[in-house]
Amino acid sequence: MTINRERLRLAVVHHSTREELEPRVLGGTVPGACVNSDEWEAYGHLQEADRRRVTVCHAPGKREWARDDDGDGIREVHNNTLEGIWTGLRNFLRPFRGVHKKYLDQYMAIFEWAHNVQAATIDFLRALLGVLTPDAP
Repeated sequence: MTINRERLRLAVVHHSTREELEPRVLGGTVPGACVNSDEWEAYGHLQEADRRRVTVCHAPGKREWARDDDGDGIREVHNNTLEGIWTGLRNFLRPFRGVHKKYLDQYMAIFEWAHNVQAATIDFLRALLGVLTPDAP
């Protein structure tokens, strides 16, 4: 999953390895970007691709959820946005009472689209529903 200020990108991957995840992160970020994550090792080499990585450690001994690295009182190092997106996706999927993995990417695409839509204008709703405008031929 890649989140930036413009849009959310979701993808179903078969394994959470460096080979699967790193190309997606690099494709969804620009050089110099800061990537917030937990300490999962699949993201451990992002610095080599000119991405700064900051982490929080959820391990039982540390139980770190957010951190203030620069001392300004704002905990800027966290992955709460990502955790919130996963909660939203789980809640979106819950009414279906199970989704076949063959179709999971399609359900995720609908969730991604709904998350990224900025406004449901009348023209957008008409196009979605296939309703012609009153002045259309």
